[in-house]
Amino acid sequence: MNLALLRNMLQQGVYKVINPFAVSRLLGSIKGLVLKVQRAARTVAFSKNGAAGLLALRLLFSNLPLADAARQPGTVFPVPTGIANQLFYLQRDPNSNTIIYQLNVNAAGKLNEEEPVRVFWIRYAEQGERKDLNFVQRKFAYGLSTKKLAPDKYELKFAAYDKVRFFLMKSAVDNAFHVLVTIANKQIVLTRVFLRIEGGTFWVPNVKYIEFKGWNAATREPVVERVSV
Repeated sequence: MNLALLRNMLQQGVYKVINPFAVSRLLGSIKGLVLKVQRAARTVAFSKNGAAGLLALRLLFSNLPLADAARQPGTVFPVPTGIANQLFYLQRDPNSNTIIYQLNVNAAGKLNEEEPVRVFWIRYAEQGERKDLNFVQRKFAYGLSTKKLAPDKYELKFAAYDKVRFFLMKSAVDNAFHVLVTIANKQIVLTRVFLRIEGGTFWVPNVKYIEFKGWNAATREPVVERVSV
């Protein structure tokens, strides 16, 4: 049983009884995937550029086909609209699929303090379907870890890149939550993150920079800053 078939079975909720031979092949496929990840991790550990290598490993779980480490011709990155309580969104080469970071509140508007930010895909390249991140994407790439620092203030860290600190805070100006990040001594109210990938391979995409877009918290002027990886 190949991994594509396994994925389809899991997505479609196939719970039928499988014969012992099929079970054995299924376990073999899973074991093969685990070994592949372990080999990739060892390769990254000996990379000359540890930070870029680590990010490359995490990015391999972002659904990049082997031949698509660079942007597809004619790719347009849409601006998500109509999403209640959206904090910011993340886009990256090679396609328009977008990850949304949304304030996680209940019907009464009360924040979920255990998980203040909800993360999910809008698969623009697949008719705009919304999907949750899978386990690996959540734990090793685009997911966030959170730590409560004070009432209405949380520290956020990306699973794939924790060298930049983000803060979820309630603003005294509009009484709403925003995500803030400090880049080049500027405190930015974040609206978009973009990963530029130029070439490379499935295992080692050539990540050129991370771009942060939003507005200056002090002056409210639009701002875009880039961090080389």
